[in-house]
Amino acid sequence: MKLKVIETGLFKLDGGAMFGVVPKQMWKKLNPPDDNNMCTWTMRCLLIEDGDRIILFDTGMGNKQGEKFQSHFEPHGTHSLEQSIIDAGYSAEAITDVFLTHFHFDHVGGALKHNTKGQIVPTFPNAVYWSNECHYNWAIESNDREKASFLVENFKPLKDMGIMKFIDLEEDVAFTDKIKINFYNGHTEALMVPTIQIDGGKKLVFATDLLPSAHHVGMPYVMAYDIRPLVTLEDKERFYEKALDPDLYIFFEHDKDQVIGQLSKNERGRFIIENPDVNLFV
Repeated sequence: MKLKVIETGLFKLDGGAMFGVVPKQMWKKLNPPDDNNMCTWTMRCLLIEDGDRIILFDTGMGNKQGEKFQSHFEPHGTHSLEQSIIDAGYSAEAITDVFLTHFHFDHVGGALKHNTKGQIVPTFPNAVYWSNECHYNWAIESNDREKASFLVENFKPLKDMGIMKFIDLEEDVAFTDKIKINFYNGHTEALMVPTIQIDGGKKLVFATDLLPSAHHVGMPYVMAYDIRPLVTLEDKERFYEKALDPDLYIFFEHDKDQVIGQLSKNERGRFIIENPDVNLFV
């Protein structure tokens, strides 16, 4: 199995929204905001080559949206989804599977693109796109709280084109013989979090927005974007029970400085993230 980090660029989100009820006096030390209270985050994806399958986890924001939309989030940086895949030694046509943890725009926006005629087409023309029916229905009939994050042009065409498949909503459901999926409902309905069994007994969890950065390890550090903050606390506790494992590593999708971490407890019994001295990627 080969694992590749796929950087798709940086963007900005309001610090208060990202850290919820945690006072700015505390979170500004972790990710210093600009004059508009906006903090910089990355949109980091993961690519796995496992036998004859090349699987991409999430797709970043993409570039379909207009200038007004982009001005709210200030996408920037030197990386892009398709170029990062090329730099990793692959092509868009080589991707066999695209695993979409959820349909918020910064995770699914790159799944589709405009072709030279301005038509919306799959970014990865030979891939199957994976979600689950519960989350799809939730996103299609979105509530006022999440509506701005669910842009139907990012995911509905995938189903209309017949290239989207749904994963069963069961705990530890097998996606492949080396990847199992768990579901969490605090951030959004039926968020999919894969755990990847790596050679040598190690495991990597693609944490998506269950734990968007190492800075969110503390229990109160729950995003204001989460639809059920108290359920997020339960989700984190359930996840932490599994994650206190010396062979388990956590992949951070939005942490601009740290790609992976390991969960542990300090002398006061509080959960912390350590930066492991290990390279899981080739």
